[in-house]
Amino acid sequence: MKKLYEKLNIFLLRLSGSVRNFNNNNKGMGVIEIVLIILVLVGLVVIFRNQITAIITNVFSKVTKEINGF
Repeated sequence: MKKLYEKLNIFLLRLSGSVRNFNNNNKGMGVIEIVLIILVLVGLVVIFRNQITAIITNVFSKVTKEINGF
């Protein structure tokens, strides 16, 4: 029973050290966050492509009408 306790204690010490090391090592986090944000934005554009096109077309047609009205 004592050996099991010692092995478990060693395992927990190594695990806590690994977690601490992982938590302190965040050098590439900025790049990963930017890539994820870009992927989400591209996904939203693909999903709502028709709606975005309709809104832009509507806005440009209103602007063109206003410009021709002068």
